[in-house]
Amino acid sequence: MLKTREIDMLHGSLWDKIILFALPLALTGVMQQLLNAADVAVLGQFVGKNAMAAVGNNTALIGLLVNLFIGLSLGANVVIAQNIGAEKFERVHEAVHTAFLLALITGFVLCIIAEILVNPIFELLVVPSSVAPMAETYLRIYAVGLPAMGIYNFEAAIFRSRGDTQTPLISLIIASLCNISLNLIFVINLDLGVNGVAWATVIANFISAAFLFFKLRKAEGIIRLEITALKIDKTYLKEIVRIGLPAGIQGMVFSLSNLLIQSAINALGPDAMAASAAAFTIEINVYCLTNGFGQAATTFVSQNYGAGNLPRCKQATWIALGINTILMLILSAFVLYLAEPLIKFFNEDPEVIELGVIRIWYIIVPEIISVIMEIISGALRGYGISLAPAIITLIFVCGIRVAWVFTVFAKIPTYATLMTVYGVSWFFTMVFLIIAYKFYMKNLKPIKL
Repeated sequence: MLKTREIDMLHGSLWDKIILFALPLALTGVMQQLLNAADVAVLGQFVGKNAMAAVGNNTALIGLLVNLFIGLSLGANVVIAQNIGAEKFERVHEAVHTAFLLALITGFVLCIIAEILVNPIFELLVVPSSVAPMAETYLRIYAVGLPAMGIYNFEAAIFRSRGDTQTPLISLIIASLCNISLNLIFVINLDLGVNGVAWATVIANFISAAFLFFKLRKAEGIIRLEITALKIDKTYLKEIVRIGLPAGIQGMVFSLSNLLIQSAINALGPDAMAASAAAFTIEINVYCLTNGFGQAATTFVSQNYGAGNLPRCKQATWIALGINTILMLILSAFVLYLAEPLIKFFNEDPEVIELGVIRIWYIIVPEIISVIMEIISGALRGYGISLAPAIITLIFVCGIRVAWVFTVFAKIPTYATLMTVYGVSWFFTMVFLIIAYKFYMKNLKPIKL
């Protein structure tokens, strides 16, 4: 018998269960972004736009690391969910412990790599001297929390594979409240500036990871975490990496292309950097809705594919796409209507507000394309097909954005010209993802576990 927080993905209606799964997951994403939003808002209001720009400068680089964690954790989500659908419960137990240990190792390795590469990365990004010292300080401190971030994402994936998206949400609500409180104390009372918001975020990451750790230790049944059972099983490690690494690379490609764009933004000055930091904080929260339904597609397809119910897999995909489209149109209209006051919340400088509003319009209007991309990619990952979406993303997102910066933007170096590349790259990626989806659905075979 399922607990109240767990969703039966294999039986009954789908639309209501997909909503119940996706919305808490979207809110979880919002809570994750709130950690960064709190940093940007507090610095923008109480320290200044250069401090705000320093945090914004790191957004794409942090996204690079976060996307790797999320991608690998999706691999764990798929492997565990497929075995739950197939009722291979001993395999579920072994996959859970492999995933947790992989998260721990990956987090510490990336922490060390990040600390080593800070200076070379900043040289490549050509960070203005007025911003560089604060940006470096923030990133070095932030990297300390990477092990906790990795563990949290894998723990959340374990809960999601069983249909529980509420427990990870609760953990992040607690962490976000702590982060906001610590931001205000460290910045206003202790005058720690960028250092303060960085340490507040690190502490919040450890709180969210610790909360889910104790929940897994107390969980009943197949996802219960037992310290003595922690080991890397090569079979499940291989599957998690096979599915998760391409998904992580797909997300990292977005971040790599965004690093290039960030470099171009840096060349436009601190106002453009601050505007992008504020606008990105808003638009990424909009994307959380899309990501929530994309991960819903992944998990529902995974369980039903494991159970051998291919028609239900396809039905779940189309329902997730339909609901996500409707909700995204409503949310996009709301954000576009309130674009100026939303940017003003972060910083009241007129130039920052003007550029921030431009970015919101150029990103939010084509966001519906991102919905299609995310659902298709999510569904393919649910079937265990992860490499194809990653390759398509690499070619059309990264390729088009690199070409755009060195051709179109080089000839017309305006902020609006730079922002146009998002919609253009999304469109071509969507077209080829649709082609790939049709190909794989035509040749899909039942899974063998």
